[in-house]
Amino acid sequence: MKTGIRTLLILLALCLWGTAHGVNPKPFVIPELREWRGGAGNFVPGAMTRISVVSPELRAVADSLAADWQRMFGRRFEVTEGKASKGDITLRLSKDRKLGKEGYRINISDRVVVSAPEPAGVYWATRTLLQIAEQSADRALPKGEISDWPDYALRGLSMDVGRKFFPLDYLKDLVKVLAYYKMNSLRIHLNDNGFPYYFGNDWSKTYAAFRMESDRFPGLTARDGYYTKAEFRDFQRSSAASFVNIVPEIDVPAHSLAFSRYKEGIGSKDFGEDHLDLFNPETMPFIDSLFDEYLGGDDPVFIGEYMHIGTDEFGKDYPGFDKKKETAEKFRSFMDHYIRLVESYGKKPWVWGSLSTAPGETPIKTEGVMLDAWYNGYADPREMVKLGFRLNSIPDGMVYIVPAAGYYHDYLNTRWLYENWTPARIGKEQFAEKDPNIAGGYFAVWNDHVGNGVSVQDVHHRVMPAMQTMAVKLWDGVNVTIPFDDFDKARLILSEAPGVNRLARVGAERSPVLERASVNSGDTLPLKEIGYDYTVEFDLEAVPEEKGAELFRSDEAVFYLSDPVKGMMGFARDGYLNDFGFRPYPGEKAHIRISGTNEGTTLWVNGRKFCSLDKETRWHDGGKKKMYYLRTLVFPFAKAGAFRSRITNLKVYNYLLPDPAE
Repeated sequence: MKTGIRTLLILLALCLWGTAHGVNPKPFVIPELREWRGGAGNFVPGAMTRISVVSPELRAVADSLAADWQRMFGRRFEVTEGKASKGDITLRLSKDRKLGKEGYRINISDRVVVSAPEPAGVYWATRTLLQIAEQSADRALPKGEISDWPDYALRGLSMDVGRKFFPLDYLKDLVKVLAYYKMNSLRIHLNDNGFPYYFGNDWSKTYAAFRMESDRFPGLTARDGYYTKAEFRDFQRSSAASFVNIVPEIDVPAHSLAFSRYKEGIGSKDFGEDHLDLFNPETMPFIDSLFDEYLGGDDPVFIGEYMHIGTDEFGKDYPGFDKKKETAEKFRSFMDHYIRLVESYGKKPWVWGSLSTAPGETPIKTEGVMLDAWYNGYADPREMVKLGFRLNSIPDGMVYIVPAAGYYHDYLNTRWLYENWTPARIGKEQFAEKDPNIAGGYFAVWNDHVGNGVSVQDVHHRVMPAMQTMAVKLWDGVNVTIPFDDFDKARLILSEAPGVNRLARVGAERSPVLERASVNSGDTLPLKEIGYDYTVEFDLEAVPEEKGAELFRSDEAVFYLSDPVKGMMGFARDGYLNDFGFRPYPGEKAHIRISGTNEGTTLWVNGRKFCSLDKETRWHDGGKKKMYYLRTLVFPFAKAGAFRSRITNLKVYNYLLPDPAE
């Protein structure tokens, strides 16, 4: 997001980073720079600036910086090999024990010299340069010296794609966002199911999905969205080039309705069809074969360092499970088997590990195994350390997002996290900072409520403030010097990532961002879409429209003059269709206003509020269970559809106009 020099100066003043007169204050970067020694003046890239690579293995990093600079600022630097000249940006490898595997140094003088022990550190340094450069019109980099390194090696996000499908193009953008904020891990939770009480308490009707293409088990793959093997391989490779590791998760033996529905008889009679029957002799051979499809062969589908095997919440809703010795021992045996199976394919296993609810004598391999410390009642973190696990700090009450569910967090409490949390805090347990048994931390998105109207863009709206905050706390969460209120304002000046604007933010100041005297069928508009909060206005001279007549569309949504079901004005996105209950009379002239927020979408007709599609409560299970349904819209503009009515005086604002009735 472009801002002027004035914005940067105001920001720096707010944060009170200035030191002595004439010495550059510490630049604002997410995560915050660990060490800064300010100089005087700026380095401003010029027409002759090149990116020079001293270490040939950094050529890909240099090419990435050149491409990202062009995406963000419209200029592509030449990449050369060899020594740099004045005015160049130099990337090189150099030994430095203090920096570890991901640390880096940047010296900004009459040239920019980036050095790090490993390519990952050099790449993170380029993210720092891009963030600083986007805060001024001339892309000035303040002269000074930066030393930066993370406290924790693991910094990531777990995304539930099992209960809500996320297209691969979104996941690719998400990786770019992770990388821009030096987050290095993304877990893809590939299978899951809804709660039966939202589906008439009928397991056969309860939503379940497995998101990977399967040749070995035709029909297992979800029909409403999945990833092909080829594209998933490519996704992992392209993510690795941005130093983000993809961790695929196949969750067993709970959350497994997609598997028990496919393979008749392996669903548990004791714990529900979403649990696998661990005593059925056909269960484990089926899961073994499923794992082999993605881990085995000369060209495995899962190519990263880790694979997550689930083992989450088995038997959690059934009192006394922990007292059923035979079942607990069988669960422990199951867990140990799949830890060793994953290792046999050369992967490192990752588990949730409900071992505090499954005490027993059956041994479980723990050395070299990552465990998600999410709820201490299922896996007491101190006991898990004693057993030999390495921990990923992901405490549910602190870092779980469950959109519009009414429990956990709809949006993370970023203020509390920023001011109070580090990975050393797991629930009520406080470990020593940088405890070697804690690899790092994650936050998570769980799409528990299948069919609740939440869009991919709604999820992203929740992810972004969490991402920026967690990036700070996972890099160096103790030595934070910027007050939260200042950070929360400053973070908005940064882009999501080079070339990424999933929030559809338009304009740095409150203003009309698009005005057209008229809109005709087939027009291509200069604005793809606009995100929350916004106002759209136009004048309509209505002509009877065929059902399905589109006014505007983008890759994400369609706005209808006449929706394909009822012929009403409305919109569709993510497979959801919503209408305002408004159909203009033939020949009617009306002034239309639509406003959108992250809570809902409202239609005004001739200055009067006609319909507010706010968050709706829908009751299930005889009125005992409720679901909140969202009817939001990131408004699409990329292409005008085929319509016959006359549309004039289109105006689009990047804020909410006052209610005309007030």
